[in-house]
Amino acid sequence: MTGPVAFVKEHWRLLLLVVFITGSMVSLFVPGGVMGGNDYVETQDSGATNLEYGLDLEGGTRISAPVTGMTAEDIDAGAVRDNGSVDQARLTEIERTLYDETGLETGNVRVSVDDDGNAHAELFTENVSEEEFAAALAEAGVEVDPDEDIREGVTAETRQQMVDTIQSRINAAGLSGGNVYESARLGGGYYIVTEAPDMGADELRELLAERGIVEVQAYYPTGDGNHTNETVLSGDDIAKVDPPEINQETGETVVPVQVDSNAAPEFQSRLNELGFTDPNVGVQQCGLRGDGESINFDHEGERYCLLTVIDGEVVDAHSMGPRLANSMSAGSWENDPTFQMGAQNAQQGQALSVNLQSGSLPAPLDFGEAQTYSLSPALAEQFKLYSLVIGALAVITVSGVVFLRYRNPRVAAPMIVTAMSEVFILLGFAALIRMPLDLSHVAGFIAVVGTGVDDLVIIADEVMEQGDVSSRRVFESRFRKAFWVIGAAAATTIIAMSPLAVLSLGDLRGFAIITILGVLVGVLITRPAYGDILQRLLTDK
Repeated sequence: MTGPVAFVKEHWRLLLLVVFITGSMVSLFVPGGVMGGNDYVETQDSGATNLEYGLDLEGGTRISAPVTGMTAEDIDAGAVRDNGSVDQARLTEIERTLYDETGLETGNVRVSVDDDGNAHAELFTENVSEEEFAAALAEAGVEVDPDEDIREGVTAETRQQMVDTIQSRINAAGLSGGNVYESARLGGGYYIVTEAPDMGADELRELLAERGIVEVQAYYPTGDGNHTNETVLSGDDIAKVDPPEINQETGETVVPVQVDSNAAPEFQSRLNELGFTDPNVGVQQCGLRGDGESINFDHEGERYCLLTVIDGEVVDAHSMGPRLANSMSAGSWENDPTFQMGAQNAQQGQALSVNLQSGSLPAPLDFGEAQTYSLSPALAEQFKLYSLVIGALAVITVSGVVFLRYRNPRVAAPMIVTAMSEVFILLGFAALIRMPLDLSHVAGFIAVVGTGVDDLVIIADEVMEQGDVSSRRVFESRFRKAFWVIGAAAATTIIAMSPLAVLSLGDLRGFAIITILGVLVGVLITRPAYGDILQRLLTDK
């Protein structure tokens, strides 16, 4: 059989290696050749490659902090019907009662049902005791024992939402290489670990301290000489957010947003009812401005303002514009529900945009029990240089030992090239998934070089130790025996490293992940390719 099909069939192992090396080159060196690109922000320049670096190699801060809150688990709330469906109205009723009884602000109470059909109530505060929590639940018709049914900490669903929201917030802020994950605490409980390269401790703490609960409130007269605030739109009702920009007419910082189609009709209707869209009442009738930090509400006369509120703090007050008012009063705005949320300065505009894009944190972090690790960029650059030097020394040392062992370039040279291709493929994979590389990963790469060459030595020794190997059939028989040995060793390594890769054990996890990936790449791609190379160099029939 001749032709392309026969060529592929005979050389498929080598072709597979070439495909993976080519893919790794694209991931490493072609701009845009990585996953997880963020069109919303311009990420940090990582240099000549698409590799991203973690704290050890880039500098930055790691903050580990528990989530503030307490949970009443598996409550008999009557929220789950006999058929397994959830009574959302009952959950809302319990939530409203908890707010009324505890006096907590919006966003500090959650009543939910998990995937197993168990209802949970959570309070995200330190200012309510377990006894007061139990009493508030009793008012909602839920009986719990404060000593047995209420515990410190939040549910797994809330922790996962914390991780997802912080990760989105870091991405939206343009912090390339940031990483967020959950880590078990000694003695029980969990930390939320946030790593932000090239960011100071105070800056990261400030980013994490903000809950990011965004609201649009209507500020309007009540008819008795007073004014009131009413929330007419929340951050959850925002479907799309654009980067901050300068309003060409007013020169103010604004954030263009698109309201969710389900929330738009009610928002439009409520502003019409309150008179905001009436040109003789509410249009361009705000007139409240601030000093760049806060809004001054000391005024005379009636005011109609749309307030931008973040975590309960008013950051801007805007009038209803004539164009927006006309489309709302005509009922057509809900078909294209876009408008601009205001901010007093560029910094507030960026914070507003980030909070809207990432969503609000479901609970605050307890910085009183936080652990902070910070590394200067200058020291990280030294670590990066030392890692490169150590890696080069490892390659040179291994190459020298291999050449001394075999004294045959036809055996040793392909062995070194194959081992290096394994590391290259791993680097390409790291760039593809945007894995932030730390010193633990560097240690894993060095381990991969060592274990990879070990396996290749086993192949070469098994093939050559019994003398003549010019016959292809003899070569394949000996190669299969060697491959069984390295396959068993690979399985042992994967089993041994799996707990370290799964458990939240800090830097050990990165080492284990790279080691496991290296073993898989070696067994499935590079070892078979080396066998093909060796076969063509040593056999003649």
